Amino acid sequence: MALACEHFYQLLADRRLDFYAGVPDSLLKSFCAYVTDHAAPDRHVIAANEGAAVALACGYHLATGNAGVVYMQNSGLGNAINPLTSLVDPEVYSVPVLLLIGWRGEPGVKDEPQHVKQGRITPATLDALEIPWWILPPQDEAVVSVMDEAVSRMRDTSGPVALLVRKATFSDYALSSPGPCPELALREEALEAIVGALGSRDVVVSTTGKASRELFEIRERTGQGHGADFLTVGSMGHCSQVAMGIALGNADRRVVCIDGDGAVIMHMGALAIMGSRALENLKHIVLNNGAHESVGGQPTVGNEIDIPGIARACGYRRTRCIASKEEIGAAVTALMREPGPSLLEIKIGIGAREDLGRPTRTPLENKQDFMEFLDD
Repeated sequence: MALACEHFYQLLADRRLDFYAGVPDSLLKSFCAYVTDHAAPDRHVIAANEGAAVALACGYHLATGNAGVVYMQNSGLGNAINPLTSLVDPEVYSVPVLLLIGWRGEPGVKDEPQHVKQGRITPATLDALEIPWWILPPQDEAVVSVMDEAVSRMRDTSGPVALLVRKATFSDYALSSPGPCPELALREEALEAIVGALGSRDVVVSTTGKASRELFEIRERTGQGHGADFLTVGSMGHCSQVAMGIALGNADRRVVCIDGDGAVIMHMGALAIMGSRALENLKHIVLNNGAHESVGGQPTVGNEIDIPGIARACGYRRTRCIASKEEIGAAVTALMREPGPSLLEIKIGIGAREDLGRPTRTPLENKQDFMEFLDD
């Protein structure tokens, strides 16, 4: 039995919880999709990062007196700790917030390596933050009792409380979305063109999600090996700074950061830091499909902003945007020849293979392979 998204949404509305902010998560994707399709535009913000979502809920409470719902994957707790302890905490501004947290890496549930420790320490993290928490039950009748207790505690303390969401808690709900754009490359097609334009000594740092999974499979089926690639399987939004650190430490290698629109937006300040340093060997490619595709396809603002223009304003030497799949190879080749830091935005469509696998090398093995490649 699974909890119907419509039922849970109504339970929240009945308790005057009708403002949502957050970053989508795979365990919450059905409920996030329902919110995206049904919440009024001024009652739902897909935030840049989880800390920003907490701040949005704080602002909404200041304006209306009502509490907000902040959703996130448990990995996002790290982004949210500062505002949870120094903004909405009962000892500071005392703001009621209901946290809805996808529990990746729950002990006893098989998950990817980057989620295991986070899952194990999630309850202890909430305890350390002194945030009361409950596991959200999937049964319609049981959820009412938990909701009443959690909302009552939130209002009594005028502070944050949390509901942990296990895998398969919510029933399936598909996000309403536009059809495919045949003129745009899919991410895997774009990655194939990018890999084909790289030199034998170039190194790649790829962002979390399907981009790293597809890059691994491209290398696998072409027999190229995996040493040239650092797969940033966790730490969303930070792969560009990993790439910058490599570029600083290895000036004789071209370092290619393959990023996503959601990841760039999450920690956009990184663009200013990268642009401030004249790292000629640093190349930044942003695959922009305007969606958090790896966790359900909820939209980003990637197609509403000028990413190359922002990078240019931050000090990047060259920036460019392309939207035609036929241009990708030539554009990447040109990027490799330009002095960095430089950025290429590639507009892509939404979609991935149903049989897309995951890296068979562990993160530690990936690190060792990568460092050996750099040392060669």
